[in-house]
Amino acid sequence: MHPEALDPAALRPRLPSPLVAVEDERFSRHGVRLLLKRDDLIHPDLPGNKWRKLAPNLRAAAGRPLLTFGGAYSNHLRATAAAGRLLGVTTIGVVRGDELADRPLNPSLARCAADGMRLVFVDRGTYRAKDDPAVLTDIVATATRDAPSGAGPAGVRVIPEGGSNALAARGCAELGRELRGAADVVVVACGTGGTLAGLAAGLGPGQRTLGIPVLKGGFLGAEVERLQHEAFGGRRGEWSLDDRFHCGGYARTPPELLAFATDFESRHGLPVERLYVAKALLALTTLTTEGAFPRGTTLTAIITGTPQ
Repeated sequence: MHPEALDPAALRPRLPSPLVAVEDERFSRHGVRLLLKRDDLIHPDLPGNKWRKLAPNLRAAAGRPLLTFGGAYSNHLRATAAAGRLLGVTTIGVVRGDELADRPLNPSLARCAADGMRLVFVDRGTYRAKDDPAVLTDIVATATRDAPSGAGPAGVRVIPEGGSNALAARGCAELGRELRGAADVVVVACGTGGTLAGLAAGLGPGQRTLGIPVLKGGFLGAEVERLQHEAFGGRRGEWSLDDRFHCGGYARTPPELLAFATDFESRHGLPVERLYVAKALLALTTLTTEGAFPRGTTLTAIITGTPQ
């Protein structure tokens, strides 16, 4: 394998991603301007924040096998598997739910397998405890027991669920730097917090970031702070969270959210990913209607991915 083949730059990402203005009377009548940061166009197989979070981890792995975690519909697992295929790197995906092992693979996991990812299913209790060092050691040992040579416990690079670690946050800081001077408020949907941690750190003075959690639980603020401390040595940038728009929790897409996403697509010709992007756009539209942003504000929504 040639060393340059391990460099994510060899995948030719589209950077910086396009920043486009959209005309929408739901914003314009309040004197607010809406921009879309099209991170979904960075790369067809590693769109949006998946590229920004994975690229620094791929560089650090330096060709070693990658082991990471996700649920049955994880975008992160799919992106990691695609990166492995494109760069010729072994990938192992630890999937939440051992009951799935004997079922036909859903389209998301089937795509991972087609891209060469070795899928290992663990029970939900073990998966919840995966951050415990002893549990993680056991998971990695089990997942690599029958893996090819070089993919044993000592040889793998472990990437956390969702790809969020200090390296990922530093990678996402470039997203903030691309938006310096271009917006007053930048809005992003959040799962594990890595994108928000980096984005907020990369923005300039006078700009702020609003994170829209797609999971219930109220844990994300502490996680973003932890990531910023690990990546940058402390809290960086002005950021906050609004927990009102998870629509029932992760992967929940009630009829009103689906109707909103379909309407946004018809207005702007933009395919709207439902689990993350739709919730961020719904939050922006609702907050604008509520008068949360003064007239003259420029908003930017991060389009972090594409519909499956």
